[in-house]
Amino acid sequence: MARTRTPRIDKTPFQTDILDLSHDGRGVARREGEGGKVTFISGALPQETVMAEQTAKSRHFDQARTVEVVKASPHRVEARCPHFGVCAGCVLQHLEESQQIIAKQRVLMDNLERIGHVKPGVVLPPLAGDSWGYRRKGRFSVRRVEKKDKTLVGFRELDPRFVADLSQCLTVIPEIGTKVSVLSTFIESLEGKRDIPQIEFIAGDAAIALTVRHMQPLSAADTQAWKAFGEEQGFAIYLQSGGLETVQPLWPAEGVALSFALPQWNVELAFRPLDFIQVNAKLNEQMIAHALTLLDAQPDERVLDLFCGLGNFTLPLARTVREVVGVEGEAGLVARAKENAERNGLDNAQFFAADLTQDQRHTAWMKQGFDKLLLDPPRSGAIDVLQQLPLKQFKRIVYVSCHPGSLARDAGYLVNEQGFTLVSAGAMDMFPHTAHVESIAVFEKK
Repeated sequence: MARTRTPRIDKTPFQTDILDLSHDGRGVARREGEGGKVTFISGALPQETVMAEQTAKSRHFDQARTVEVVKASPHRVEARCPHFGVCAGCVLQHLEESQQIIAKQRVLMDNLERIGHVKPGVVLPPLAGDSWGYRRKGRFSVRRVEKKDKTLVGFRELDPRFVADLSQCLTVIPEIGTKVSVLSTFIESLEGKRDIPQIEFIAGDAAIALTVRHMQPLSAADTQAWKAFGEEQGFAIYLQSGGLETVQPLWPAEGVALSFALPQWNVELAFRPLDFIQVNAKLNEQMIAHALTLLDAQPDERVLDLFCGLGNFTLPLARTVREVVGVEGEAGLVARAKENAERNGLDNAQFFAADLTQDQRHTAWMKQGFDKLLLDPPRSGAIDVLQQLPLKQFKRIVYVSCHPGSLARDAGYLVNEQGFTLVSAGAMDMFPHTAHVESIAVFEKK
């Protein structure tokens, strides 16, 4: 069997003009002398001329990194973070903040047209909030690097094989972002420092929890050290030896109450350390208000909320409509959603656990009549459940998306096959300085 040869990479720097920005935040160029082959160049912006060095080569496109900016874009700024260009946590810090959301809006519109073959009647003004110190949930990779004789804590590098050696993170909430080096030094002092692959952090309004994944049982000394670290730094510490069911509080022994409030709707949502919550608290509140305004649900209407999670949209909706039904695939989140409805005194919100990628046409909730639909699916989108729903009943659909490609595909289905109109769509900057595009779209039956 013949071996596949790895294409030879020419490290000789080359000069090229940047034509566009890719969906993942890299400059797009077509190299002369290479037949106009597309090259994606990290650290480069449209309207720039750069010297670049090739980092990867494939049949259809090449990859490179910027080594010198010959002519800078008028929108280029100095990256605030000292780890920019190495850490893959955020790749757009060199682009003026006001231009970042414009670029994301362009990615959304391009996807809708290219993949879904649709255009919105109205392009919604982009939604933006805090751009620094906003990330309240995330996962740090942890790796003991023998050559450096230290333990690294951080996000992955641009080359995902490596963990970025962070001293701080300016997009993570300051209570955690300013203590990355403290966490790194602490883990380096542990006996089991080689057995910790990751640490998840999550913050409520009144408490912050770290969940420590460990591949081997902690020694008595390390257990005591984690307790002392949590107490000293003000973090609740949880341990995870395996799957979700293995998560257990270490300090305080009874765990900590985690929750966040949505004051506009007099709602408080409780959650557990590994539950999904939106990472940007202030943008989340803006997004909920935006979605509910666009849905325009009336007091006498019944609303279906798919992929409802903890009730992030469901419970605010329950304050305004006759009844709302939330459906979510993860049973634990559904249990918490029910508890949240009860703790907020909302008896007009029902919740069901259901795998929305599978056939649900014979379930009780699917057969109930609804006036409007709100959905916030994962990256894979909602095509499976959309193909099952009796869509004619919905006067309006509001679709919140974390992936413009899957939204575009689903929009194509709703418009081109089911007779809906794409009334409006726009981007929301849930993850400033990253290439991640959150968006929202409104559909109405013709």
